[in-house]
Amino acid sequence: MESFVNYDEWLKTVPDDFKGDVLWKMAVYRIALFLGDLSWFDVTKLVKDRRTIGLSEQLYEAVGSVGVNIAEGYSRSSGKDRARFMEYSLGSARESRDWYYKGRHVLKDVVAQHRIQLLTQIIRLLLTMTPKERTKTIREEQAPYLVGAELTLDQLLEQAPLP
Repeated sequence: MESFVNYDEWLKTVPDDFKGDVLWKMAVYRIALFLGDLSWFDVTKLVKDRRTIGLSEQLYEAVGSVGVNIAEGYSRSSGKDRARFMEYSLGSARESRDWYYKGRHVLKDVVAQHRIQLLTQIIRLLLTMTPKERTKTIREEQAPYLVGAELTLDQLLEQAPLP
């Protein structure tokens, strides 16, 4: 896998087949794909500690599911179907955030916090998109996610620490 330190460098490694797809216009998909590549490095570190082998497997599946469900949902013909897959992606993003929190003991704190905040940004985007697809709100109303020392999405994409 090619090495990168931020989103712009990562973009240079993405094949044109992805960038040429209309799905690429969705920021949430691009960010999920970026996170999927970052998680490769994270699970590589987690799997080296026998206490977090299972956690690393769960984390990689959950992170991968975020982008995959966005891609599959985008390809559905009805808004209701698209919304359902966005909800799957939302669940996977929240699950991934939970796994990153649990993995913080092995990953550097700066890495875990970066991934958690990046996932929070993905969750916000999905919470905005999903009701528009369905034309009604999902189980929760728009809620602010307040966390200490929160970085903006641009800051999260500018520097991605590795374990």
